[in-house]
Amino acid sequence: MSKESIETLIAELVHEEDWRRMRATAACVTGGPKAVQALIEALATAAPALKVEIAGMLSRIKDPKGGLALVRLLKDEEPSVAAAAATALEQLAGVLDKDAASALVADLAASPNEEHRRRVTTILGALPNAVEPLGDMLTHAEPANRVAAAEMLEHLLDPRSADVLVDVMGDPSIQEIAIRTLKKLGAIRERIDDAFNALRDVEGAVEREEVRMSTVIDLLRIGRPSVEILLEYVRDDDWVVREAAADLLGKIGDARAVEPLMERLRVDPDTGVKEYALKSLGLIGDPRPAELYVEAIPIRPLRVFAMEALAKVKDVEVLKPHADLFERLRTDRDGLVAYSAGMIADKLAALASEQEAPVGGGEEQA
Repeated sequence: MSKESIETLIAELVHEEDWRRMRATAACVTGGPKAVQALIEALATAAPALKVEIAGMLSRIKDPKGGLALVRLLKDEEPSVAAAAATALEQLAGVLDKDAASALVADLAASPNEEHRRRVTTILGALPNAVEPLGDMLTHAEPANRVAAAEMLEHLLDPRSADVLVDVMGDPSIQEIAIRTLKKLGAIRERIDDAFNALRDVEGAVEREEVRMSTVIDLLRIGRPSVEILLEYVRDDDWVVREAAADLLGKIGDARAVEPLMERLRVDPDTGVKEYALKSLGLIGDPRPAELYVEAIPIRPLRVFAMEALAKVKDVEVLKPHADLFERLRTDRDGLVAYSAGMIADKLAALASEQEAPVGGGEEQA
């Protein structure tokens, strides 16, 4: 797809004709990083209605590169645009990078606008990568900003904030919040440690599987505050503990787990751990493990999960080198493998058609 054509298609996201809007949406969703960059560039000159659509599209694609552009859009003078940017950032919270988080924290510290601060606070409360910049804000010259940062860290309850909270406990403006947060963090660590120690002590394969499932159900209630601790346990010596940690990381869906889960898929000696790592990576939907999924297809216990994960990859461009493989797998004897391969092959065919078609090709059909 040429740069000119994707720009033309982006403009059609607000076209009055349904088929044009659908074509534009499909092109953006399958366009990968090129589409994300084009969407960001289009914001510079877009009318408010198109900005709203672009914000929604960036949240749908879930590429962290859209984060900074959406943060800037929060200050748009058109209320509907600012609201759309806020919604998109909340939906992207799990994948936003440190640059976007730092920009949001800087906005919170600098903005006198209460409505803007409220929106930024809501987003930061769901953003794991905000921990470090919020920690820096604990030493801000303004007491109100220090309190805001401490309150956000209490809401996030991330173990990475423990050291900086200890360092600022002498500040009377945030001392109470810091102590309360550290107590909560200690309770989370204790609960997770106790659950995995109990799982480790269980003997018998059937019993271990039952306790593993109940452990996952129990710890899933903690959500994102458990991620950093689970990243430790996904490298535990006991395979059933690694399985449970990998399972939880996928169900929580935090992008911090992608690289550690990829490592498990590459090197773990236990096939069951590899299976849960693969399933969880598929749930997170990051394109980085795509090659690992392809490598897992020949492994009988993993091939169905590998194909399902590949079918969920949003950046279809990364799958193009394996187009022939997916065509062959359309007729695989395993129906689930064949179904996923067909979905991927169809997406690749649609992408190829869009890239080859001239910009005005659809107008002749109107």
